[in-house]
Amino acid sequence: MSAARRAFKRLNRSRIRTVPGIAGTAALALALTACGSGGTSGGSGGVGFVMGKDGIATVKAGERVDAPDLSGPTVDGKQLDVADYKGKIVVINLWGSWCPPCRAEAVNFVKVAKDTAGKGVQFVGINTRDTDTEPAKAFEKEYGVPYPSLYDPTGKLMLRFKKGTLNPQAIPSTVVIDRSGKIAARTLQALSEDRLREMLAPVLAEK
Repeated sequence: MSAARRAFKRLNRSRIRTVPGIAGTAALALALTACGSGGTSGGSGGVGFVMGKDGIATVKAGERVDAPDLSGPTVDGKQLDVADYKGKIVVINLWGSWCPPCRAEAVNFVKVAKDTAGKGVQFVGINTRDTDTEPAKAFEKEYGVPYPSLYDPTGKLMLRFKKGTLNPQAIPSTVVIDRSGKIAARTLQALSEDRLREMLAPVLAEK
């Protein structure tokens, strides 16, 4: 075998050995940005949504798509199916006890949930990436969360949102489902009380 061929083979073996290292680096980068990236499939294009300057994307009533099946066990061990709330406006908040922005917005969600409960609005959390329910329970107790949260440690519920819809793509994310069970609005950021009320107002005004 020529010296050139032997050198070529050594180069190929070197490249093969570096692949796992590259994959590991990519996985680490994803983990480090976990509080901002939901790791979901699909984007949010092609649904006729309007992105406001406030970071809230909205869809006109006639162009909305159905929300996916969001059902399963809750943080406290019960069973919940969001479809049972059809006829109400449902606010879905994706959160994790380990996520600082989720903690920052929690008091705002609790206040608005209590204020709008008599107006036909139901809040539902989706707790994700908590490998145990105990931290999630402690989070709910600390902030006095009055509404249920589905327990979704691996993000399976997030993946039920179809590609091209206003799917949650970050932690935290918030999705508003209208009274007909269709996705009306979404944001991929922590919300102040005012922004949360702003997001809800147009859907509340619909008849």
